[in-house]
Amino acid sequence: MYVRDIMTTNIVTIPSSTSVVDARRIMTAHKIQRLPVVDRGKLVGIVTVRGLDQVSPAKADNITIWGLSHLLESTTVAEIMKRQVITVPPDMLVEEAVSVAQSNKVGSLLVVEDGRMVGIVTTNDIFYRIVNPLLGVAKFGAQLPGTRIEITGGGEGKELEKIISIANKLDMKISMVHTMPPMEGVSTKDICIHLETEDATPLVSKLESEGYSVKLRKYS
Repeated sequence: MYVRDIMTTNIVTIPSSTSVVDARRIMTAHKIQRLPVVDRGKLVGIVTVRGLDQVSPAKADNITIWGLSHLLESTTVAEIMKRQVITVPPDMLVEEAVSVAQSNKVGSLLVVEDGRMVGIVTTNDIFYRIVNPLLGVAKFGAQLPGTRIEITGGGEGKELEKIISIANKLDMKISMVHTMPPMEGVSTKDICIHLETEDATPLVSKLESEGYSVKLRKYS
């Protein structure tokens, strides 16, 4: 999967001349946590809710509330935005993008193609569109319908092929499959299968008769 498959393309941007107060209003109105700053089509920075929360002009000492409000109105995002923006191309693999985000300790990556910003990808995008389905969790925390089974040592080559074949012969519809890293001291991978059916008994029984150790988790 590539960055372009999960990025958000409906991007709200602001020019660097935008006041801190207006930037806050825009974030609130659109329910977003960050705003790319674009001048004449060129990405020049990014401002975040956290960055706005930390704005405390030195000139604000010993002035009235009205004076502070006026000062914030006249303070632009150009004065507080992050200019070192981490960008990635849309054709980068998602796992590479995750590595880039983690190594730079950022929660979002701006997607740039041919010098133009075409999207933004955040850690939420990765969780909602990739991690949650793998864990059997739908958007907003709801559980996906069906049954998940975990098979010890079933995530290797021929074993994986055999398990899928057994499920197909039993006409058990599989919505997703993923292998899990081996536990410490174990060389083989386990496999997790999410079935569309609520009753996985036939598959579990058959796998156990074949010598597999199976854990079943049925969602309510």
